[in-house]
Amino acid sequence: MTESYVREVLNHSVPVPGDKSGVLISITRAQANWQTINFCVRRLIAGQYWQSHTRNEEGALVILGGKAIADWGEGPHEIGGRKDVFSGYPHAVYLPCQTPIEISAITACEFADARTPSSVRLSPQVITPADCREEIRGGGNCTRQIVDVIRPEFPADRLLICEVYTPSGNWSSYPPHKHDVHNPPLEVDLDETYYYRISKPEGYAFQRLYDAAGTRDDTLTVADGDLVLIKDGYHPVVAAHGYDVYYLNVLAGSARSMAASDDPRYAHLRHTNLERDQRVPLVRAGASERGS
Repeated sequence: MTESYVREVLNHSVPVPGDKSGVLISITRAQANWQTINFCVRRLIAGQYWQSHTRNEEGALVILGGKAIADWGEGPHEIGGRKDVFSGYPHAVYLPCQTPIEISAITACEFADARTPSSVRLSPQVITPADCREEIRGGGNCTRQIVDVIRPEFPADRLLICEVYTPSGNWSSYPPHKHDVHNPPLEVDLDETYYYRISKPEGYAFQRLYDAAGTRDDTLTVADGDLVLIKDGYHPVVAAHGYDVYYLNVLAGSARSMAASDDPRYAHLRHTNLERDQRVPLVRAGASERGS
């Protein structure tokens, strides 16, 4: 594995004291060397606020934990409720271009801020846990839970967002798939971020990144708060034994579709009839309201 490649795709959070507001991680398009996604995670302590404006981008704020008030000029909306990402489904706010936004923290809260260039004037919208769709994929030790936040049919321009929960010892984003060629309906070209949270601070996961040509094959060790940029190629994940793994996927690219192609060597694994891991679902929609 080349050190330069690791520096290009693997990013670590910056420690911020729990009683302080601040940015945990921030990657711009220029830093990522792509044209699609800006990604940031921010913490606000109770009573503080943050203001921004989408300008020539569309954005989405995903509440990772805590409660806040969101206001884009049409009245306040209370969002959030789960204690952390392992306590329930998310609240999120979709923000089209040219939209001001203020977030005021009711409790200490953390939220992801994802943006991509856009000029399409759509309507801001709060996304509640009830609006999210759950899917259980795979079987055996390849069982995982997907919580769709902004699906392809959602009235957005380019953004796609989901949360993925992988139980201890299980594989995810598996069989290995890629989405780096615009060939609809079979595959579209999407950049993607993986923002990780681990159920315990010492936990970790492995993510393998390799290309179809066989010219690159790297394995990253990812910890709580790490961000991995997926620019091309296959990108499966496995959770270390003893630690449940969460990641927030943000995607944007050539089309609002999740179409991807499997590595043909492992595509047959998608059709195996293994029993579902009974630990899944790891989280439930209603739990977020009780986790506050």
